[in-house]
Amino acid sequence: MPAPMPTEAETLRFVDDYLPALLAQASHLISSEFHVVARQHGFSVSEWRVLATLAGGEAISIGQLAQTSVTKQPTVTRLLDRMAAKGQVERLPHDSDRRITLVRITRAGARTVAKLIDLAREHEHRVLEPFGLARAEELKKTLRRMIELHSQPPGDEAL
Repeated sequence: MPAPMPTEAETLRFVDDYLPALLAQASHLISSEFHVVARQHGFSVSEWRVLATLAGGEAISIGQLAQTSVTKQPTVTRLLDRMAAKGQVERLPHDSDRRITLVRITRAGARTVAKLIDLAREHEHRVLEPFGLARAEELKKTLRRMIELHSQPPGDEAL
């Protein structure tokens, strides 16, 4: 009796069928495409990530900002100093915890990044268009849920 044909998953290298590796590769490739655009508009990748994270939202802690923007906290802190000097962001005290500093985008910062956000949306549309709107929305919903299930508050990393 002939051996059964291997499934697609069995013929792939481990990393070609391992979700974290696939997510990392897709993120790197798609982000790298847009980072070229960000740099052409005078933003470093870190500046873009910080402003995009803060745009349209409430003030968040520096730790949350670092986590969401996928940037190391010391880098975010130094970057915020430069961006505050440019009037793009402002630091605020936390209502109940003096150890926490909150950050929010200023109107000037929002104006500065608005065009780039439009370009990012166009880029996202081009990336997702081949999959159709319904599949694209389902993918984003799944990723948001995955992030929710696996997020830990800054400083609560498992030992």
